[in-house]
Amino acid sequence: MNPNSGTIGRWQGAGLMATTLLGTGVFILPQMTIEKAHSGALVAWLLLTLAIIPVALVFGRLASVFPHAAGPAYFVEKAFGRTAGRTIGLIFLLVVPMGAPAAILMTFQFVNALIPLEGWSQVGAEILVILGLFLLNLRGIQVSAKLQFALTLCIVTVVVVLFGASSFQQGLLTSITRHGMPEMPTVMIAAGIAFWSFLGIEAITHLADDFRRPQQDMIPAMMMGTVLVGVIYVACTLLLLLVPTEKSVAMIGVFDALLGGYGAQVIGVLGIASGLATVNVYAASAARLVWSFSREGILPRCFAVKNAHGVPIRALAALLSVMASVIVLTYLTGQELEHLIAWSNGVFVIIYLMAMLAAAKLLPRQNLPLVVLGCGFCLALGIALGASMAYVFVLILLVAPFLWWQKSHLSRKQSLVMPE
Repeated sequence: MNPNSGTIGRWQGAGLMATTLLGTGVFILPQMTIEKAHSGALVAWLLLTLAIIPVALVFGRLASVFPHAAGPAYFVEKAFGRTAGRTIGLIFLLVVPMGAPAAILMTFQFVNALIPLEGWSQVGAEILVILGLFLLNLRGIQVSAKLQFALTLCIVTVVVVLFGASSFQQGLLTSITRHGMPEMPTVMIAAGIAFWSFLGIEAITHLADDFRRPQQDMIPAMMMGTVLVGVIYVACTLLLLLVPTEKSVAMIGVFDALLGGYGAQVIGVLGIASGLATVNVYAASAARLVWSFSREGILPRCFAVKNAHGVPIRALAALLSVMASVIVLTYLTGQELEHLIAWSNGVFVIIYLMAMLAAAKLLPRQNLPLVVLGCGFCLALGIALGASMAYVFVLILLVAPFLWWQKSHLSRKQSLVMPE
């Protein structure tokens, strides 16, 4: 690797990490955790922020020692073989049909604050958004890192202003004691939902080659970004405990109560912008992963087609079609946003656990305490998610045997065509 080939520095990496993690949930997830655990939501966010630090450190050390665009799938393949690595890669791809629709449903909570929609009219609008993403990506459109960073700065600014306007010193203890002492079962349920906020903590490992000095800057960038995101979510949770509201999007009510109005416009626009940007990145990156798997023979060859602008057009169309189908099925079956989040979280629990186990094999022994803490975090979160882990186990039962058969089949074919 050429150390001078990258362009990302420590602070840029931290900003990129923060924008990746904030995504759609910053104004929604604190409200969802409070509905489950009341004041225990604050405990859940604090514990989650502390518990994710060992995981981020292990990912940072793996990426600095083994920089590769495939990220966790590469680490697992290097430690446990090609079938295991490709299984992780494919289940990461198959989380998109759940994760992207969940992000769209979150985004439409902000849309509804501005333009009330319900029933099939909302489903139709969500499908129109997916069609818009397809059209935007036809020419290889990408969401600029600068735009994402600007959105993050706006979100941080709004949270800081709201926090300054709240009666923090006077009202916090009263707000928390009003709900009673937190109970650990509800805290764990809230943590299972809150984990959505840290999905993508591994994403920066895909960009290791783009860092100027990955061994020096990767870990500090991941730490700064992770802690900043944790602080923002804790601050939003505190605000919601301090300022109760009846609004469907509670942060809009908090904004109105503290700053005298325009919450729907400010919070709504920020929520819609960050949500659509996140879904766009989901779609574009996943389409490229499908194209890559198709070229390698893991997926059908028909997806290995790009248009004149270098966009994997068939892969993109297939992915967006699946996303649209999941949105329609979610409405028809009455599934809640919380279920989609939990199923997506379950996939990432397994991806992170396998990366921690790979680190135990690949990294020096002095990293073992961090690996053990990371594994403990993943196992605890898996227990908290409970039956929602079924989705990822079904995926593994379908994907792993297929990849093992495919590997054996290709090996037999190669042995038949080799000369004596």
